[in-house]
Amino acid sequence: MYKPNKKLDKNRAFNRNLFESLGNYIRSIQLESGAIPSNKDGSHDPWDHIESIMGLNFANEKESSKLAFEWLIKNQNTDGSWFSKYNDSYPLEKNKSTHFGPYISVAALHFYKIFEDKEFLEHLWPHIKLALKFSLSLQIPNGTIPWSIDENGKIEEDYLLTGSSSILKSIECGIAISKLLNDKENISNWAKSYQSLSNAIRDPIGKFDLLQDRKRFSMDWYYPILSGCLNDKERDYYIDKVFNDFYVKDIGVKCVIEEPWITVAETCEFIIALMISDRGEDAKKLLLDVLNICDKNYIPYMGWQYEENIFWPKERPSWTSAAAILAADTILDFSKASDLFKRNQSNLY
Repeated sequence: MYKPNKKLDKNRAFNRNLFESLGNYIRSIQLESGAIPSNKDGSHDPWDHIESIMGLNFANEKESSKLAFEWLIKNQNTDGSWFSKYNDSYPLEKNKSTHFGPYISVAALHFYKIFEDKEFLEHLWPHIKLALKFSLSLQIPNGTIPWSIDENGKIEEDYLLTGSSSILKSIECGIAISKLLNDKENISNWAKSYQSLSNAIRDPIGKFDLLQDRKRFSMDWYYPILSGCLNDKERDYYIDKVFNDFYVKDIGVKCVIEEPWITVAETCEFIIALMISDRGEDAKKLLLDVLNICDKNYIPYMGWQYEENIFWPKERPSWTSAAAILAADTILDFSKASDLFKRNQSNLY
């Protein structure tokens, strides 16, 4: 087993300047339209785009962030959704993933916490409400939400634990924004949807991944923690599973259980889950290790293949840098938005 060369000590790895440079990297690849490419071919999906917005927020790239939000406004479908993949503003895949759209509420609240710009939050608010309406209107009686609508408008009847966990956090942030803007019309219905979905996430057997078993992916074992609805015992169960089955000492977290492939984004998301679970020392250790999967300018590659001793693929996705920024901020409290995942935002306003 090979490990990437050590490039960073604690002083450099835990320095805000490093992560501001990652935000600047995200800005450098943003298109004039506001789109933020995340793939080697220049394409992106809306969830990755939204994740990258939070990297811009952190780096105080306010105008670039606003431009990225404007891309979302311009490309939002009339039903509140976004298509699943774009080249700039041209849709490449026309199915509509239900966890993509609501995530705008998380980035919008992150923007507000950093810039305290309520006027722009009000500008985004109709689009946030519409995005949440699209996904929550599909919720079924057991609390789950179908993962997608296909390009012909047919509901794809499978339910992702990861996607649902993202939706739950999005509802929480939507409720927080409702309170901030004193628009409480939807709070009651959203709270009911939140409770129903959280019950499903806490008791997932027979409710998710009905057509395909996704338990070989590490994200299935930490995303329920990121949802914000688990108790200490439930969080410990999932964390132990990740450490036992996906963690590789001194490198990071595997994406898929059977592949010798550490991915930076999954490791950083797990770091956030560790912080939610009060495992700060474990989180710091993982961050220090995984940041070595980077180029000479410390921009993270997607991952590391530890049997072949290579960065693979040798791409530097925008959202991977954003995930590293969010992980570091969650640990080190660099910004006013560092508590975004550590605390229930709907209780703060």
